[in-house]
Amino acid sequence: MSEQWQCIYSACNSLEAHSVKGLLESEGVNARLTGEALGAAMGELPANVVEVKVWVEQWQWQRAQGIVSDYKRTDYHDWHCSQCGEVNQGQFELCWNCQCDRDQEP
Repeated sequence: MSEQWQCIYSACNSLEAHSVKGLLESEGVNARLTGEALGAAMGELPANVVEVKVWVEQWQWQRAQGIVSDYKRTDYHDWHCSQCGEVNQGQFELCWNCQCDRDQEP
């Protein structure tokens, strides 16, 4: 990679890397992956060597950093729906029972 690209994220596997890449691209940030071919060496090489890296153009770094930061958010506490009162697992944004948005006011 040339100096105009910077690594924004190191994924444990290709699936995670493609998820982050797709998320960035859906927000208008150009992204590339490196290291996908090393997945076959998992177990033979150290884990940090076989990580799949997600790269973004330097001029999009700040925007990409915000997107990746939101992706890595660990606020996965269970929450109660403000509309129907049901308990939902933290990774979900919509209530399983009434499809009310997590952040919607009652």
